[in-house]
Amino acid sequence: MNIDDLYSLFLQHPSIETDTRKLKQGDIFFALKGPNFNGNHYLEQAINLGAAYCVADEPSAYQHEKIILVEDSLHTLQQLAKKHRMQFSIPFIAITGSNGKTTTKELVSEVLATTYKTYTTFGNLNNHIGVPLTLLRIKPDAEMAVIEMGANHQKEIASYCEYAMPTHGLITNCGKAHLEGFGGEDGVKKGKGELFDYLRAHRGIAFIYNDYDYLHEMSAGIQQVIKYGQQSGDITGSVKADSAFLEVKIERGAGIDTLKTRLVGGYNLPNILAAVCIGKIFNVADEKIKSALEAYTPSNSRSQLIQKNNNEIILDAYNANPTSMKAAINNFANMAGSKKVLVLGGMMELGEDSVKEHADIIALINSRNWYKVALVGKDYLNLPEHFAHFTDAAQARDWYQQQHFSDAQILVKGSRSMQMEKVIE
Repeated sequence: MNIDDLYSLFLQHPSIETDTRKLKQGDIFFALKGPNFNGNHYLEQAINLGAAYCVADEPSAYQHEKIILVEDSLHTLQQLAKKHRMQFSIPFIAITGSNGKTTTKELVSEVLATTYKTYTTFGNLNNHIGVPLTLLRIKPDAEMAVIEMGANHQKEIASYCEYAMPTHGLITNCGKAHLEGFGGEDGVKKGKGELFDYLRAHRGIAFIYNDYDYLHEMSAGIQQVIKYGQQSGDITGSVKADSAFLEVKIERGAGIDTLKTRLVGGYNLPNILAAVCIGKIFNVADEKIKSALEAYTPSNSRSQLIQKNNNEIILDAYNANPTSMKAAINNFANMAGSKKVLVLGGMMELGEDSVKEHADIIALINSRNWYKVALVGKDYLNLPEHFAHFTDAAQARDWYQQQHFSDAQILVKGSRSMQMEKVIE
């Protein structure tokens, strides 16, 4: 069956599922494969659950007229997504970067949704499966689409662009994330820069944070580059206050004086300015931009501020790399409070740089005064005697519960696989 025929079936049954545990009657089931799963083994279950059709890439002993055999289920899913994307002539805004891309995507989407029917990446479904699924969930009434693109190696963003076909793009930053897969910091810039390569070749529009010189270099040659920043740009702003929550002063480009956000940390300033900038470019009213950004509350362990047992806890346990970890520590150190506790997990996917990068974090911590410090993970080595050290979050939780903290400010951060949120459960 070719893509055109499959797309005709999709129009009749416009809901795709890749997990039989979530399958609803009338869905089209795509049998995908990964290191620990093979959807081809669940075809009979999918049919029994009411799947309209199943797309599989392995011959099965289970035969059924609703099973469509293709050469590669994932490639077919991506090509189906491209076919669907081609039906729309609306702005498609792609967002990638080492840090802040999910928060930026959420802020941009909240702003645009005040004025336009906006479809956006759900959660962080930003990989080779999540991007096509996001595209296929866009309905005919769409007026805007915001697509988050994550990557841990080169040519990944380029492949997403081939079927997402963004008209606009934003790279939040290029930091020390996924160094192992990208092959170092220059590899990170090259990999993330594939979004700008696509925009350059297709006469797209780029948004850049004007304070990062490397983004100027990466965006050179793009037809239109719109800038936001602290020092200069179409939109400029600065941190007005950074106590419990971040307050931002918009200094140029919008009729907004102050934004009182529910975000924690001055490192969120570029993310907020990006949302203001994109809102203005698409003619969203100032008061709608302001209300959307002030109402947004982060979730999923992303810079959440939690009040618990008379403590103020910043839970930022969704991800961590050297760039975001240093920013979080410095921001926390500069916040008001005299009883500050650090509970930090390891940073993953750093390859041969891991020991050095963890040592740099230890040195940064040791250059400041803290009430208590607990580090979790095997790559935190040669610690000062007054630092607590644990192999996993469960051990750290036992220590945490024994401390009986009260009236403390506590930062909990680490890579997703460290599950640092368990420490405060």
